[in-house]
Amino acid sequence: MKHKKMSWLIATLFTSPLLVQQALAQETAGDMTQVTVTGIRASVRNALAAKEASNSMVEVVSSEDIGKLPDTTIAESLARLPGLSSGLDRGNASQIVARGMGPRFIGATLNGRELASSEPNRAVRFEQFPSESLSGATVYKSQNAELVEGGIATTIDLQTVSPLKYNGRQLSLKADALYYALARDIPGADKTAPRLGGVYIDQFADKTIGAALAFSYQDQPSVQKNKRHWGFNEDHSADINGDGKIDKTPWGFQDEARYGKDKRSSVLGKLEWKPNKDVLITADSYYAEAKIKERGLQHWADNLGNWDGGNSAGYSNLDIRDGYVAGGTFNNATLITNDFVYVQDTSVAASGLNGKFNAGDWKIEADLSSSHARRGSQWRDLRLNANGGVPVTWSFTGGEKQDYSFGIDTGNVANFGTPTLYVDNDGHVKDKLDAFSLNASRAIDGSIISRLKFGVRGSDREKSYHQTTWTLAQKSAIPASAYQTVKADGFPAFIALKDFDASVASAFGANAFNPNGQVQEAWQIQNDALAGWKVKERSTSAFIQGDLEGEALGKTYRGNVGVRLVHTKQTGYGMQSLDGAAPTAVEGGATYTEVLPSLNLIFNMDEAQQRQVRFSVARAMSRAPLDEMRGSRNLSNVSNTSQPITGGAGNPELKPMMANQVDLSYQWYFDKASLLSAGAFYKKVQRYIAIESDTTTVNGRTATLTRSVNGDGGDIRGLELVYQQAFTSLPAPFDGLGVASNYAYTTSNIREQTPVGNPYPIEGLMKHNGGVTLWYEKSGYEARLSANYHSKFVRNPTWGAGQLIENESETYLTLNLAKQLTPQIQLRFGIDNLTNQKAVYTSSNIPIQQEVTEFGRRFNLGLSFKL
Repeated sequence: MKHKKMSWLIATLFTSPLLVQQALAQETAGDMTQVTVTGIRASVRNALAAKEASNSMVEVVSSEDIGKLPDTTIAESLARLPGLSSGLDRGNASQIVARGMGPRFIGATLNGRELASSEPNRAVRFEQFPSESLSGATVYKSQNAELVEGGIATTIDLQTVSPLKYNGRQLSLKADALYYALARDIPGADKTAPRLGGVYIDQFADKTIGAALAFSYQDQPSVQKNKRHWGFNEDHSADINGDGKIDKTPWGFQDEARYGKDKRSSVLGKLEWKPNKDVLITADSYYAEAKIKERGLQHWADNLGNWDGGNSAGYSNLDIRDGYVAGGTFNNATLITNDFVYVQDTSVAASGLNGKFNAGDWKIEADLSSSHARRGSQWRDLRLNANGGVPVTWSFTGGEKQDYSFGIDTGNVANFGTPTLYVDNDGHVKDKLDAFSLNASRAIDGSIISRLKFGVRGSDREKSYHQTTWTLAQKSAIPASAYQTVKADGFPAFIALKDFDASVASAFGANAFNPNGQVQEAWQIQNDALAGWKVKERSTSAFIQGDLEGEALGKTYRGNVGVRLVHTKQTGYGMQSLDGAAPTAVEGGATYTEVLPSLNLIFNMDEAQQRQVRFSVARAMSRAPLDEMRGSRNLSNVSNTSQPITGGAGNPELKPMMANQVDLSYQWYFDKASLLSAGAFYKKVQRYIAIESDTTTVNGRTATLTRSVNGDGGDIRGLELVYQQAFTSLPAPFDGLGVASNYAYTTSNIREQTPVGNPYPIEGLMKHNGGVTLWYEKSGYEARLSANYHSKFVRNPTWGAGQLIENESETYLTLNLAKQLTPQIQLRFGIDNLTNQKAVYTSSNIPIQQEVTEFGRRFNLGLSFKL
């Protein structure tokens, strides 16, 4: 109910701006004086000015909005924009969802250059870009021919600072102390951590050379509490209570208390050389890394599935809802306790060299770039089984209710047997993307085309993944004295090693975590080989675009029209196994050419150009996820010609998803830092990619494979409303108030292929999405209270493609306060996740099959220094 109220609150804001505007006193031109505007108000004005001036439909984040108040990363700023939101990872905004579409439809560039990704697919994790490294971001909701192809929903371009645009030396330093409230519930978790960041900008050689250096460091505690239902035995359950109906029993469930370190750092270097008005050379390099090491404790309650009724006699006190056993007692469950360490190292690097030249009437731009991303991760799990069957009582009834208890003392190591060490997927992703582009443009007089642009681009990308899995039995026993009992709030007691690394090294060997030289079981070798893959993608593109400017029917207009031609060759490599035989190499691929026309028009409805009607029509594309283009296949019944071939596979022949799309909006810039707008969009998506059972041909024979395929697609429709205003005409001190609000409604008839019989809507579809930010800036005081809401949507929070769940509705509140102590020093205070919003996932459209994760509130207290 609270989420519905929030949705209505956001929507009703759009009935008030006209009344507010009429009530405010109007200033005359003679009364106006020029003042210097800074802080939140400046960020709002700058963002709206860029949005108003653009020939496309865009949303803009200005530099002050990133850095002035403590948005830790650009992801948090992007998630507040109209029509955008974000999924959470470790409590942080991460991958962006836009206009009812998930990360697969989001293009990402840095200074106009496509980025490599540490994810298996193409998705960029925007939390890897801290506020210190960027000067702004532009979200393109409509397409331009000159934009790098790849974003049906949006293309998000992140911009780094340009030192020659500043006047003189600039220095900004930030230091924060962070406090994580949830850490109080988990023994051993860090409650506090530091965050540092800074930007230095300067000019040399009579301001012909500019330099910028930015850095950030954050030692973020990683704390979370999680309870997860494993799903139900749908096909082999039995009637337990004798009413003649099948009672579907759960496979089991687990809990988890996790704590550890999430250390993130980044550095940006940029040089600009402008020897004269006709030459500008820029070289820049960005590097970011994240090192995660987390300790986790789990209980697994297993063997509750009652396969074909074999354990029906062991159940009692059943709570059955719609045929599913939501609660009860089982007297002979398997109970496992897990003491694990998860490590992950991620790095992203992006470098480029850019030259802009004036040659008479021509403007020429050449660009070379290289982007690299890596990700290595390893799950180290010390697993102990309880001695014999354990009574388990549970009640998982949905609505975040997840109650359970075990019939033994889970904090007593004597109740558990000999441990086994599982190193599950020492996995490594590598992505390399090199690109070049050459563009030229010139003004044209006496024509509706005011400027003609054309250019070419080429890119070469290679992405790969490999893993190693092994299991170790202890060489020497771990004594009971090496364990301790851990009591985390809200959980049965855990047992954990006092010194995980030292005890594992003593019992399993000093190289227990080193993949080199490990003895693997045959099935592990087989699985690792089939899990590995490599994809190569080479693409060339060319565009021609004309900027439009003129007058029609007494109204001035501007915009652009153009076409982009894209040619791509892709090859997927992997291993295949036939009827369980040893894997052998296999590859496949595809070549395609797409034509992407686009038109953007802005009609000015008054002489001051305050009222604008914007129209856009285009054809856009989003390439297939790279991991789904792998060549890997695991096939059965190959040797038996009397049976069809079946199996699972990647699909290197995937074509990009396409969309014909139309946007129409009305925008009224009725005052500085003030906007009222309404817009609608329609996208006809073609060749939508989903995982399904696909009939194809293998070695001349019919085969049914579970893999990603290009389907039919469908429609996506949406409505977006925006109201924001700076109430500068109110009497002091209320003239420092402002509001920014937005609401989006999106619907689609596109369905995924899972769960069978009742498939999810398209990944990323939020029917309702919006936010309200109230801000105040006056006399050195700044405050911002933001509330962002989204209704439930489908997402894939794991590495595995097609592992879809439904993220329940969320309302996320943040509060930021600041006081300027001196002209150089500012004191800041903030609270993230003010209402302790939990992340709730529901699986298979079964309301009682939930996973609930709590990240807790986060507090920060910091100082900013500017020179």
